[in-house]
Amino acid sequence: MENTEIILNPADVAESLSKLPVKERLLQFLKLPKSEKADVFSHLDPDFQEETIRSIASHEVSDILNEMSPDDRTQLFEDFPDELIKSSINLLNPQERRVALKLLGYEADSIARLMTPYYVQIRKEWTVKRCFQQIKKVGKKVETLNFLYVVDERNRLIDDITIGSLLLADEDQLISELSDDHFVAITTTTSKEDAVPYFEKYDRSALPIITENGVLVGIVTIDDILDQIESQNTEDIQKFGGLDALDLPYTQTSVFEMVKKRGFWLVVLFFSEMLTASAMGHFEDEIQKAVVLALFVPLIISSGGNTGSQAATLIIRAMALQEIGLKDWWYVMKKEIFTGIFLGSILGIIGFMRIAFWQKVGLFNYGEHWTFVGLSIGVSLMLIVLWGTISGSMVPFVLKKLKLDPATSSAPFVATLVDVTGLIIYFSVAGLFLTGKLL
Repeated sequence: MENTEIILNPADVAESLSKLPVKERLLQFLKLPKSEKADVFSHLDPDFQEETIRSIASHEVSDILNEMSPDDRTQLFEDFPDELIKSSINLLNPQERRVALKLLGYEADSIARLMTPYYVQIRKEWTVKRCFQQIKKVGKKVETLNFLYVVDERNRLIDDITIGSLLLADEDQLISELSDDHFVAITTTTSKEDAVPYFEKYDRSALPIITENGVLVGIVTIDDILDQIESQNTEDIQKFGGLDALDLPYTQTSVFEMVKKRGFWLVVLFFSEMLTASAMGHFEDEIQKAVVLALFVPLIISSGGNTGSQAATLIIRAMALQEIGLKDWWYVMKKEIFTGIFLGSILGIIGFMRIAFWQKVGLFNYGEHWTFVGLSIGVSLMLIVLWGTISGSMVPFVLKKLKLDPATSSAPFVATLVDVTGLIIYFSVAGLFLTGKLL
């Protein structure tokens, strides 16, 4: 019986190597067939890539870098220190060096950094047969053959055609007969973040990149956009958790860097929470006269904070998915006001019933004015939940208007804001109901 060799996906090979001890994983990488090294190398984590480049011979580095796709190589260089970038670029052949330097010349945040200049471009006056000849000529280097890009004599993009259209057409048919002069493209200056919705909206596996003048300079494929989406979502989640986004994966971030990223926001939130203590101090007399009010402070402020965090989460995600924009603030405000009233009423009724039940069964004696204590708690909960809902939904709009990342309106930030204002609302409402009774 013949032995059948199992060929693993490059990503699986890279994952297996990363689990090995440091010295052994480099040795195993060097044992890989020359034809597989570049693909596997593209999937290694940045530390392993840098370690490999520094450890292997120059001719091996040259082989790997020249075989890598331009977009993966650009991403690699972004993670390298300057001195290693220079030495690595010098190991590229003249053609790949020109490509690498051109891609690195774009803004670090632009979609052009993710593009590859290897694609199939054709002309309107060509026949289908001529297009297939072009595919055979350049097809080995391109990342995808799903689309062919039609350009004019100045290399301006005028259309894109699916490979399926060519396969179903007669070989003597002209491209102009298949063309509809309709295409979707992204300009080189578009940020990576702003480019993501193009792929989501048009459901494309690759999109062309053009200059402001419409000249086709490359394409970006969906695999690179998926990496960008993951990075973008990770950054938003970390910001929403009340810390600066990590530059490296958690396992590669040092303790010092972790303290630096998390410490700033903790200090900001700590000083903000001091306002809660100040608010409590301002109502010290009321608390001394009606100690029962202090029992419900955690309940009151946590309800407002939780509601605010919920609202902020929903709005930030809706913004990220481009379901809403700045112009929709009034629509959101109205919706959240009604939502806050209903949610606050539910919690307010539960709060009043809790006091009534405890009083009736003798679990706690709130005194002869327990009804007014219950009303103070019930009305306060309704108003604080309403305020938390409005605050949590509007803070992201304010930050976006100020050109800041809405994700910065993290749950801790909104919760702290509602904590302080919630105490003021609580004791003000209690004053209305209990003045002349307990106060």
